[in-house]
Amino acid sequence: MNIFITFVLMVVIGAAIGGMTNSLAIKMLFRPYKPVYIGKWKVPFTPGLIPKRRSEMAAQLGDMVVHHLITPESIQKKLNNSQFKSDAVAWIGESVEPLVDSNESIEAWLAKLQIPMNTETIENGIEKWIDEKYYGFKEKYRSQTIESTLPLHWQEKIDAYIPVAADFIAAKGEAYFSSPEGKRKVKIMIDDFLEGRGMLGNMLGMFLGNSSVSEKIQPEIIKFIKHDGTKEILRNLLRTEWEKLRESQWEDVLKNVSDEDVLPSLKKSILEAVSVDKMMTTSLKDVLSPFKKRITQVIVPHVFEMSVMAVSEKIEMIMEKLHLQEVVREQVETFSVQRLEEMVLGITSKELKMITYLGALLGGIIGLIQGVIVIFLA
Repeated sequence: MNIFITFVLMVVIGAAIGGMTNSLAIKMLFRPYKPVYIGKWKVPFTPGLIPKRRSEMAAQLGDMVVHHLITPESIQKKLNNSQFKSDAVAWIGESVEPLVDSNESIEAWLAKLQIPMNTETIENGIEKWIDEKYYGFKEKYRSQTIESTLPLHWQEKIDAYIPVAADFIAAKGEAYFSSPEGKRKVKIMIDDFLEGRGMLGNMLGMFLGNSSVSEKIQPEIIKFIKHDGTKEILRNLLRTEWEKLRESQWEDVLKNVSDEDVLPSLKKSILEAVSVDKMMTTSLKDVLSPFKKRITQVIVPHVFEMSVMAVSEKIEMIMEKLHLQEVVREQVETFSVQRLEEMVLGITSKELKMITYLGALLGGIIGLIQGVIVIFLA
């Protein structure tokens, strides 16, 4: 009976020692959190392993994350994953739809984005751009001829338009002299002519009568204008003037043009054509709705694909700039030891209990072997 009790006690004591030893070893990973002193003497194994090596552990975690977990290759692989691309494009498309359907004005959205742009600033920018282009044009082309700077197809169009312009002038002249206003003007001119000829003019006027003279001359004027020779004269005149103009330098042409007259009119015409105020008060829906399908199905996927390619090419540099290793290290160092303990135990509590039980089992087996040896020796 005594032998049996001794045998059982050895097994129980061995199991208790093994279990308690492993449990104590596990707790010593974290506890105590700070060094323990007896007087000036520091108690060995304080603080616990993890509090003591927290800085080294943080640095090692940073190295592990950068070199083994979040690597440029792993991120590139994820970015080029077809499922990821499909999900991302779908999400971006859904996010863009409220913008496309928004009733807010362009000016309101620019204000939301904190972009300092309104009607006045845009118009000022356009006017500044017109000034730069206008004076830049004058400076660049002033010593060049119109022929050397004007596009060839424009010159060809002007050449082709000369006969049309001559016919137009002739038609307008014919219409004018056929009108009551034209007849009146002819009569006034004849009266002025006869008055300027003194007695001879008066005698001629009395003999023929002013009305009779104008009625005879007006049809001849119209006949002259309608004559093909007159139209040919107009064509030749226009061609001659165009050739002279084409060979002229811009400086000679523009010196007769006042900047103070041209620029305000040019700015006014362009601003009226652009209609900045109307554009800025237009809703995004009015502007983008006609292109909604193209935006979501073509533009968004294309822009996303280009963005992925750009990020993939620069991912290594981006990661270097982010200093992920330092981020992980700094973040881990900010954790309290208690929080680290909770995190580790929350993940490994089951396994750590099994280690404690294993220690008790091994201790019990050792106690069993010792009991057998004691009984054998007894």
